[in-house]
Amino acid sequence: MNGPVFRAAGSDALLADFGGEISEAVFARVVALDHALAADRPAWLVETVPAYTSLLIVFDPLTSDHAEVTNHLRALDTSTADLLPTTTHVIPVCYEGDAAPDITQVAATLGISPEAVIAAHLAGDYRVFMYGFAPGYAYLGGVPGKLQLPRKAAAVRGHPVGSVMVAGPQCLITTLEMPTGWWVIGRTPVRVLDVASERPFLFEPGDKVRFTRIGLADLHA
Repeated sequence: MNGPVFRAAGSDALLADFGGEISEAVFARVVALDHALAADRPAWLVETVPAYTSLLIVFDPLTSDHAEVTNHLRALDTSTADLLPTTTHVIPVCYEGDAAPDITQVAATLGISPEAVIAAHLAGDYRVFMYGFAPGYAYLGGVPGKLQLPRKAAAVRGHPVGSVMVAGPQCLITTLEMPTGWWVIGRTPVRVLDVASERPFLFEPGDKVRFTRIGLADLHA
C-alpha cells in the first residue's frame, strides 16, 4: 500500500488521508499511525482525531509547522499495525418492550422475525472506528449485511441515553437523549460517556465490541 497523502487542515492541523475505501485494512493503518505518534509524543502535538480513512493531527503552530509535522509522520514506523493491542468490550443489551421501539418495524422491513433481528445483531463483529457528531458517540462498524437498512425518512424525538441503534453498516450507542433517524433496536445500561471520569470515553478507536442479551429486569436494575 502507498503511504497517506498529507494535507493542510487550517493553520494548526494536518490531515493524513489514506484514501476513500472504508475497510479494516485501511483503518488499521490509521490506528497504527496514531499509536506510533503517541508512542514518542512530540512536544508540538496537541491532539489526534482518528476517523474511518484519515487521521487529523493538531499541532502547536508556535512551535512547529506543516512541513515539520509531515516529515515527522513520514519517518514513523507503522509496520506493526497488525500487532496493535485491542480491548474487547462486552455490552449487555435489552431488546424488549420500550427499550426496542423499532425492532418490530425493522423485522417487517427485512422480512424476518424480531428474534432473527436480535440474533443478527448479536452475531455482528463490531469495531470502534471513530467518535463524532456528539460527545461519546462512537461509530461501530460491523453490522451484518442482513441487518442493514437506510436511515428513516424523518427523525423521531426523545430516545433515551443507552439506546442501541443501527443504520446501514453502522451501530451506535447514544450518550444523550436525542432525536434520531436511526433504527433503535435495544438499550444498554452501560454508559459510553462518563464526564466525571479521567477517561470520559469508554471506547478507544480500534477497540472491539460484542453485544450480549439481557431482559428488561436486568436493564432497569
